[in-house]
Amino acid sequence: MSDAAEATRDEHPHRYTAMLAGQIESAWQDRWQAEGTYHAPNPAGPWAEPDNPLTAARKLLVLDMFPYPSGAGLHVGHPLGYIATDVYARYHRMTGKNVLHCLGYDAFGLPAEQYAVQTGQHPRTTTEANIEIMARQLRRLGLGHDDRRAIRTIDPDYYRWTQWIFLQIFDSWYDESAVRPDGGLGRARPIADLLPQLQDGSRALPEAFAGRTWDQLTVAEQATVVDGYRLAYADEAPVNWAPGLGTVLSNEEVTNDGRSERGNFPVFRKNLRQWKMRITAYADRLADDLDRVDWPEKVKAMQRNWVGRSHGARVTFTGPGGEAIDVFTTRPDTLFGATFMVLAPEHPLVEALTTDEWPQAIPLQWTGGAESPRAAVSAYQQAASRKSDVERQRDDKSKTGVFTGSYATNPVNGRQVPVFVADYVLMGYGTGAIMAVPAHDTRDFEFATELRIPIVDVVAPEGDDSWPGSVTTGEAYTAPGVAIASSNDEISLDGLRLDEAKAAMIAYLERTGKGQGTVSYRLRDWLFSRQRYWGEPFPIVFDEDGVAHALPESMLPLELPDVPDYSPKTFDPEDDSSAPEPPLSRATEWVDVELDLGDGRGLRRFRRETNTMPNWAGSCWYFLRYLDPANDQALVDPSVERYWMGPQSAPVAGAPEGAKDPGGVDLYVGGVEHAVLHLLYARFWVKVLHDLGHLSSDEPFRRYFSQGYIQAYAYRDDRGQPVPAAEVAESADGVFTWQGKVVHREYGKIGKSLKNVISPDEMCDEYGADTFRVYEMAMGPLELSKPWETRAVVGSQRFLQRLWRVVVDEETGACRVSEDPMPADVERLLHRTVDQVGRDYDALRFNTAIARLIELNNALTKLDVVPRAAAEPLVLMIAPVAPHLAEELWHRLGHADSVVHQPFPQADPALLVDDTVTCVVQVLGKVRDRLEVAADISEADLEAAALALPRIQELLAGKTVRKVIVRAPKLVNVVAG
Repeated sequence: MSDAAEATRDEHPHRYTAMLAGQIESAWQDRWQAEGTYHAPNPAGPWAEPDNPLTAARKLLVLDMFPYPSGAGLHVGHPLGYIATDVYARYHRMTGKNVLHCLGYDAFGLPAEQYAVQTGQHPRTTTEANIEIMARQLRRLGLGHDDRRAIRTIDPDYYRWTQWIFLQIFDSWYDESAVRPDGGLGRARPIADLLPQLQDGSRALPEAFAGRTWDQLTVAEQATVVDGYRLAYADEAPVNWAPGLGTVLSNEEVTNDGRSERGNFPVFRKNLRQWKMRITAYADRLADDLDRVDWPEKVKAMQRNWVGRSHGARVTFTGPGGEAIDVFTTRPDTLFGATFMVLAPEHPLVEALTTDEWPQAIPLQWTGGAESPRAAVSAYQQAASRKSDVERQRDDKSKTGVFTGSYATNPVNGRQVPVFVADYVLMGYGTGAIMAVPAHDTRDFEFATELRIPIVDVVAPEGDDSWPGSVTTGEAYTAPGVAIASSNDEISLDGLRLDEAKAAMIAYLERTGKGQGTVSYRLRDWLFSRQRYWGEPFPIVFDEDGVAHALPESMLPLELPDVPDYSPKTFDPEDDSSAPEPPLSRATEWVDVELDLGDGRGLRRFRRETNTMPNWAGSCWYFLRYLDPANDQALVDPSVERYWMGPQSAPVAGAPEGAKDPGGVDLYVGGVEHAVLHLLYARFWVKVLHDLGHLSSDEPFRRYFSQGYIQAYAYRDDRGQPVPAAEVAESADGVFTWQGKVVHREYGKIGKSLKNVISPDEMCDEYGADTFRVYEMAMGPLELSKPWETRAVVGSQRFLQRLWRVVVDEETGACRVSEDPMPADVERLLHRTVDQVGRDYDALRFNTAIARLIELNNALTKLDVVPRAAAEPLVLMIAPVAPHLAEELWHRLGHADSVVHQPFPQADPALLVDDTVTCVVQVLGKVRDRLEVAADISEADLEAAALALPRIQELLAGKTVRKVIVRAPKLVNVVAG
């Protein structure tokens, strides 16, 4: 401590300074921890408190998105959501609810592993050190978490249950004909329910085993059949491989430029054996059930778009050798306008359709300068294999491709259409082949124009006989209209509106056997393997035939072994025979084992799975473990899960008529960057566990709130590179410099990439945690992004200092409130504030709540002596936002108990009605004066009072009042001339 600071402390020991705030905050945090102030009782299990009145109270489960513990610690943007949920939870505790609010750590992941590769330090060591830093920072903020429930995904006691859930999914299949309790069709069932159907023949074997019975199959063949049904299965699949990271990446981890989001390494396509989750079985439920949750509409739209449900038709074109080329189209009404086809480079028919010589009389552009179609296609396939799916489908990517040399037959008009190969078509969506209608699709139009492919209009504006056509206008016609030039001897769509034309075409296709109406989805099965060390081991072993077996529950958790090298060995993307080597494969004594799986077959040799689960695994279900983390017999006790997350009697706001409440977390807050995949994956796991009878809820999050970002100034040099914001100097004339060079200022999301990180520790040191909390909540609406301005934090500090002086004498430290009654105007303002602040807290409008509290506090500071009857409600109302200060003031007001569970003040309805209102007085429609009148004034009295105003008499002098319009008590309009 500096001499100046020491002198200030001695001279003004009772002033609310940052130093005193820090002492108060530390003391109350210690007391809360010692007394278990935020411990929420469970209705059953190790933490059951049957005699605690909170157990019988209405419950509230409030959670934040699972944080990853970074070595850099928190910046001021991170706590925004944590403080918001804390304010909400504290308010509802004061309304008498049993509130569970807790936070843990999503601790597996790439950063710790990359650091281990660089340093040789075990990832656990790094991760635990990071958790310690983050836990200290979070504690300093005074968050009211039940600290008993601070789970960590890296602990074997936790990932034992992650592995258990994986086995539940592995041992399940989706029965589309099974009836759910809500009356819908389709749910997960145990594999044990499937086997009898396969054994007795009531469920047909796959076509590959046609003509044989179940008993005629080998054990390995039976396993192959069952694996085709499992919700978790291993499959050879093209994946995004990042050699620089030594692992596969999901699409969301790849940038639009085809590079890894973490580390910016190039990403290639590679066929690898991977674990997948059959999330596609739940596609309809994942889309439809969004109507049953209280989420922002933009987030629901993002989820629906990711599922990508499209209604259309599957149509069969015929190749030159009779090959059936199926396409999926959402626009079967435009089938007569299809003038070319495009196949994905991986499509199985590419080889058969590619010729050795170019056909005669084709445009030069179709050859791409290659000597043959086979050479062109082969080179194109190799180039496409180096691109990720994300890169291939970029919106700004132009459509390019190569001609296979073959033509296919359009089934409705017999037209011969050229077949191209292009990488913007993916094997994973639809059929991996599309029909192209350049007249009515912008990128098809560009493709056809570039390659001189015919363009045929089959849709025109309704009622516009003068429309010249897409070729003449130079752009595709994509607006609504009517079908034209769309007929053959069996069907005519001409003149039909598009919906009518779609229905007619689908009926025709089904009638003639040329296609059928169908639904397609953008959603792909979830890639669930990573070639990394720092992740959950799969509880799976393989026998000598390669058949996968689940470990029995008694063998869980399967713990990570130590390995000599954390770095995965990569492979040559040019060499299809090379393959990656996961780090776990080097732990040979762990990989190759002799086990008795309890299946009656005794000890056998097995090989463990050497991939690990993605870090999505632990974050798919952590909210369930918060409920019952001391339970070593079950994932969560059923009665505990029903208490905290079970469906309620009324549906969520805005749900369709007849919809039932899905259950789930009452309030879940987190950034929109995780609003698609994290939420989607968590919903999938919960629905499977619900179908299997393990959960009463079938949605994880009843209500989700998407917080905004905190932005801060960032600075770039002349090269456009960020420079450390903390080292930038500002001159008197507003010029910014770094190391003597001029830099340019901009706003950006706080983070390491822009070098504009501001630590909450700095704010707590300089102002105190409560000031920091008040500032973050007062910055603006929670859902909006807001600019950080350190200099503005002092305004929140001054508010708390004024509040301190309302209760505490800064000279003596004594309580200065009186037992006198409140003045009537102060009493009325107090009750209005109580009413409005309570509503604001409940609606997450913390910025307006703080503004109202500042208004009330300012009114109290004008009094010579503040009545206790006004000071105590003010302290209780500020407690959710500034809990340490509120505790200290409550204590100094003479109370021994914590403020945390004190009842929130109640407003007297009689005092919420205004005694007086402001009446606007107009002359000829223009506002000329105002006056305060009784709220119940009569029209006659109001008219007389308005006309008696000196300003109005002056304006009316010499004029005749023709009419006086009175709208008591707020308006008088005088018409005079």
